[in-house]
Amino acid sequence: MVVLSKPVIQQFPVIKTCKSATFFSGVPLIDLSRPDSKNLLVKACKEFGFFKVVNHGVPGKFITKLESEATKFFSLPISEKQKAGSPDPFGYGSKSIGPNGDVGWVEYLLLTTSTELGFQRFISIPGQNPENFRCAMNKYVSAVKRMACEVLELLADGLKIQPRNVFSKLLMDEQSDSALRLNHYPPCPEIQGTDGRNLIGFGEHTDPQIISVLRSNNTSGLQISLGDGNWVSIPPDESSFFVNVGDSLQVMTNGRFKSVRHRVVANSLKSRVSMIYFGGPPLSEKIGPLPSLVQGEDSLYKEFTWFEYKKSAKSSRLAANRLGLFEKVAAS
Repeated sequence: MVVLSKPVIQQFPVIKTCKSATFFSGVPLIDLSRPDSKNLLVKACKEFGFFKVVNHGVPGKFITKLESEATKFFSLPISEKQKAGSPDPFGYGSKSIGPNGDVGWVEYLLLTTSTELGFQRFISIPGQNPENFRCAMNKYVSAVKRMACEVLELLADGLKIQPRNVFSKLLMDEQSDSALRLNHYPPCPEIQGTDGRNLIGFGEHTDPQIISVLRSNNTSGLQISLGDGNWVSIPPDESSFFVNVGDSLQVMTNGRFKSVRHRVVANSLKSRVSMIYFGGPPLSEKIGPLPSLVQGEDSLYKEFTWFEYKKSAKSSRLAANRLGLFEKVAAS
């Protein structure tokens, strides 16, 4: 758990409660078993860059097992969790998010999903059976990656792009730079009665990868920014997955899809555990607007490699507009 020596409010950023005190009811719901899902997916990615999927095909037992293993890990004394290594970039981290001063009411475990590297090399789980943990992660990641690829292929169909695996092949590549992040947000009773303020668990940001697939327990905290700049709270749903468009997919679609800005606020009473699969391309992959999507229109972004963009994102603050450096300036 996160342990602090002085009042929480003095150490972490706080925000005013969202404009709406109730949960946002407009989250696009995509049933992957429906024949019209591709069109609904495209609409959701254009309007929100965010949606919820049901009938996703990920076995519930895989979800439950990984969450159980993650909960056991985060329940260990901090001295034991630190044996998993510092997040450089993979390992255990607490409070600090990245190297540039961002902090949040969170502890996490960041792991690579690369089959070549084998993410089990980056972690030795003390106080529990490491094989159980690794097996749970392998099964979960494999199932979620299949679902993410299905979503990406449906999006390609909806945009009438050929081949339909133009996005998904980057996740399936053996060199795919994908990751799994397990986040734990401990309850924070100190924030009760603080005049409508919320303690930041994970500050506002967009995800730099192609696609992010999130599953959390039945505890609130996730918020997204709508197109008008207002923030709304997303109702938790432990049986479904939430999917974010990443910066790279925004570039590849020449801005048709929007990378959603999101954040997490601390819960005063309940612990929140989330599991996020970040689907990324190989480090050497060139990212730019697809030629079929810029016919008759201007390309909005300069081409870059995923390594270049990842390096640039790591050197910036969490809330920065990371794509700003790669946007083309319109001719006057």
